[in-house]
Amino acid sequence: MICLKNKNIIITGASSGIGQATSILCSKLGARVLLIGRREEKLKEVISEMDDPSNQSYLVGDITYHDEFEFNFKEKLKSFGKVDGVVHSAGIEMTRPLKMLKTKSLNEVMQLNLFSPINITRILSGRGIFNEIGGSIIFISSIVGVLGQPGKVGYSASKGALISASKSLALELASKKIRVNSVLPAMVKTEMSINLLEKLPDDAKIKIEDMHPLGIGSPDDVANAVVFLLSDLSKWITGTSMIVDGGYSSL
Repeated sequence: MICLKNKNIIITGASSGIGQATSILCSKLGARVLLIGRREEKLKEVISEMDDPSNQSYLVGDITYHDEFEFNFKEKLKSFGKVDGVVHSAGIEMTRPLKMLKTKSLNEVMQLNLFSPINITRILSGRGIFNEIGGSIIFISSIVGVLGQPGKVGYSASKGALISASKSLALELASKKIRVNSVLPAMVKTEMSINLLEKLPDDAKIKIEDMHPLGIGSPDDVANAVVFLLSDLSKWITGTSMIVDGGYSSL
């Protein structure tokens, strides 16, 4: 049975989607969670749905403003305690044909999906921040990080780079007993994906659904995989990419 009792977990992108579902599940499994997001009212809503809400905390900030975020994050860590796990769930989707892909848009998706998780990991790898017995870091990547899809050049590049980074970090942080893994979902029903689907014609929606043999997933489906990687049950797993895609990659 998965147990996160007395573990301190940090989750970025915690105000919606996979980050929200993971925050709630972690609290139900006994963890104390620091939620990070840009919308304070949404973070408060998520905490109200968590077990023992008075023991949970949040930090409002834009993780792409690296210097400003680092200062506020380090201040928050002083009262949070030693870290046992981190889930990098913050991210943006981008569907844009190559002929319309400008450097500015590419930089925006890279800043949030790749540069910011690496920067936060750098901060957390400092002396005395993680629990002495080690811990777990999880990057929420995407199945299109390893599989191509038209119009996803920028998004796929950011998520593929995140997978590669996690493998190198797994080796670099192993001496500190910090495990680093990535989770690769296909489409799940989040606020971001629902908005995307609403813009598509019915035949395109059906095609996307047919690409998922077990159907389009939910944030909880991904959260279940994440908490396993956070728990001590996965203490011998690092540098791996866990596919959670409803069969998408099997077609």
